[in-house]
Amino acid sequence: MPTLNDIRSTFLDYFARNGHEVVASSPLVPRNDPTLMFANSGMVQFKNLFTGVETRDYKRATTSQKCVRAGGKHNDLDNVGYTARHHTFFEMLGNFSFGDYFKEEAIPFAYELITRDFDIDRNRLYATVYHTDDEAFEIWKKVGIPEDRIIRIATSDNFWQMGPTGPCGPCTEIFYDHGDHIWGGPPGSPEEDGDRFIEIWNIVFMQNEQFEDGSMKALDMQSIDTGMGLERIGALLQGKHDNYDTDLMRSLIEASADVTSSDPDGPGNVHHRVIADHLRSTSFLLADGVMPSNEGRGYVLRRIMRRAMRHAHLLGAKDPVMHRLVPALVRQMGAAYPELGRAQALIEETLNLEETRFKTTLDRGLKLLDDELSGLDEGAPLSGEAAFKLYDTYGFPLDLTQDALREKGRSVDTDGFDAAMAEQKAKARAAWAGTGETKDAEIWFDLADTHGATDFLGYDTEVAEGQVLALVKDGAAVDALQPGEEGWMIVNQTPFYAESGGQVGDSGTYLKPEGNGVIADTQKMAGGLFAHKVTPEKTALAKGDPLELRVDHARRTNIRANHSATHLLHEALREALGDHVAQRGSLNAADRLRFDFSHAKALTLEELKQVERDVNAFIRQNAPVTTRIMTPDDAREMGAQALFGEKYGDEVRVVSMGRKSGSGKGSDGETYSIELCGGTHVRQTGDIGVFVTLGDSASSAGVRRIEALTGQAAFDYLSGQDHRLAQVATELKSQPADVPERVKALLDERKALQNEVAELRRELAMSGGSAGPGAEAEVVAGVPFVAQVLSGVTGKDLPPLIDAQKDKLGTAVILLIADTGGKAAVAAGVTPDMTDKVSAVDLVRAAVAELGGKGGGGRPDMAQGGGADASNAEAAIAAARRILEG
Repeated sequence: MPTLNDIRSTFLDYFARNGHEVVASSPLVPRNDPTLMFANSGMVQFKNLFTGVETRDYKRATTSQKCVRAGGKHNDLDNVGYTARHHTFFEMLGNFSFGDYFKEEAIPFAYELITRDFDIDRNRLYATVYHTDDEAFEIWKKVGIPEDRIIRIATSDNFWQMGPTGPCGPCTEIFYDHGDHIWGGPPGSPEEDGDRFIEIWNIVFMQNEQFEDGSMKALDMQSIDTGMGLERIGALLQGKHDNYDTDLMRSLIEASADVTSSDPDGPGNVHHRVIADHLRSTSFLLADGVMPSNEGRGYVLRRIMRRAMRHAHLLGAKDPVMHRLVPALVRQMGAAYPELGRAQALIEETLNLEETRFKTTLDRGLKLLDDELSGLDEGAPLSGEAAFKLYDTYGFPLDLTQDALREKGRSVDTDGFDAAMAEQKAKARAAWAGTGETKDAEIWFDLADTHGATDFLGYDTEVAEGQVLALVKDGAAVDALQPGEEGWMIVNQTPFYAESGGQVGDSGTYLKPEGNGVIADTQKMAGGLFAHKVTPEKTALAKGDPLELRVDHARRTNIRANHSATHLLHEALREALGDHVAQRGSLNAADRLRFDFSHAKALTLEELKQVERDVNAFIRQNAPVTTRIMTPDDAREMGAQALFGEKYGDEVRVVSMGRKSGSGKGSDGETYSIELCGGTHVRQTGDIGVFVTLGDSASSAGVRRIEALTGQAAFDYLSGQDHRLAQVATELKSQPADVPERVKALLDERKALQNEVAELRRELAMSGGSAGPGAEAEVVAGVPFVAQVLSGVTGKDLPPLIDAQKDKLGTAVILLIADTGGKAAVAAGVTPDMTDKVSAVDLVRAAVAELGGKGGGGRPDMAQGGGADASNAEAAIAAARRILEG
């Protein structure tokens, strides 16, 4: 009995012998069809070949395509496990001709493979054709199908269309008769919905192009597109009538029974079937880069995961089990799909994380649900308000509530749920609009409500197709942007990164047959929307347009390098300065990076050099940069650094890079940098190239700033520095190697001269004070008081001048006011024997009030302040005198 792996190989080998290129399955996330949530047929990756937009070096192809139908128009989720042939994940075997062969070869290919290589009884085969397709009818007769088993079908069941317009054509389907012991009739009969006659293969003849007015014309390039479900043909060839009885599915069902300690064929059989099917779809989606989330594809993935996990719960599983089934799946399908093996660790970790979290949600939600139901009449629906409370407060999704209630014969008031959801959105809208972040917040909320969040594809691609969902100009939605008009574009999916977490937004271009346009920036708006700042070039851009979106590769490459270098810089600063270093802001642009961090003082030259050396050492490691998904708590437990200003949800991306060498805080093999980050990064640290700092400066109180360059920009900067060094050496009449020592000597000399000038300035100021040199102190209320107004000095010169007066006078209260270009600096000093009678702080505050300032402070023996108007110096002295008199 052939296995499903044997059948797949037989199919591909047959068409390879007949001149077909064996093409690997495309990812489940379509890159060339923005209208699809997931790849759902074999022809998806070849769409542009059929339309003539793209050409390749082959005209015949064969594939086994991964497909998922669990969201959007193609959604089989609710039927999975309860029927014989519904799946969320399945494999579609197909052969394709792009203007090469047509009906006269496609039909014989199929018949020969089925009857010879698969050895299926030809007497049990039926064929359907479109009712006007006499050519296909005659070919079936010629290969050996009797006329009474060739059925003409007049409906769209046998006429395929890519869309309302575009390529289309009749198709022919092959059916297998399982025998009269099973109820059902042939296709086209009243009993056609029975299970006796099962379709096993569909062949589409792409021969026409349809236009908006309904007319058609023959295509210049007539093509073939076929599809045969591996699970269906596998059940037939293994003598089964149920896809879940095939060898592959049976092995997964038995694995499910083993980890749940239950009977694979007992009352819980439907639970095992759901788990087996959902294990495949979740694992393949994770391997293709889809991650669980609350939006778009990620939400569909999470829904599939949680449905399987709930069925494991119903089997009595107390601990997470889904991740324990992954090795069984890899054993079955890893050879045909090596991406499963490569992603096995990620799949297991993600499933374990999701199920651990979900079990808490499930246990809590089911208990709360029982509490809500206890007060209802028998059979009464659960109120929408209660269902929304379960969703909003306790994280229990509506579809799980409905699933749990279905088993109890109850339903949910979905209208009430929708009303509660709308009320919550209105509150969120009002709160967000009030922040003043954007003047046109309302339009983005409206668009988010209509279209949902944008699906970001840019972690693993820079080119993808998207469909224009909306256009915004001057804060209002428009149907089109004319050439030269600037506006914002929303698409359903995009490879463009929207500015966030310090990383600037991507730029690039969009392409469409009628004309291209520029994308200058990408920003995040309300509701998870990515807004692209666009300008059409020669033709208008309109809602509904399908586009090819291309990120500026060179710019993205530089941004990625700078972002990854920032992570290495952060850790290098922690190593050099201490664990108190934490990010306080960043910029990851195409031309440079900027990093703000908590530190109280400037870095020394040696500290800056050490940081630069460490970053470059980890760049030279060329270590892989890895990304994992986990909860924020788990991420922090493993030592991940959170980024300043970022908001984190239930799950975070954890980016790791570099290996510690055994010195310092780490040991061999230990990861160097681990951070929570949603940005894009290089694949290997070596991709950064080289790292050079431009210096260290103050950003704000207690915060330092480092600016730096990477890659070509760093190389160019260093080359320029070498040139400038040679120029300086010439001017100093020194060799380049002697320049640092020569410069240091000049700086020391300059500092000595500055100190000498400051001292002379203070002496000159004292000699020209209003009280005269060596002025006697006046006695105010028994307190010796000296007051002087000085010019040519700064505020920082006043304390040493006061100390000099204290030393000279022995016992005194001193007030000095410096006129600094119209503004005033004031300082007061009190000798130790007088501080019990008067405080320098009181004197300064009284003087500052007259000088147009506020406050002032210090110690009882020395205080300082300042004001905006030095012309009131005499009034300030009088105010201080009154303090003494009081």
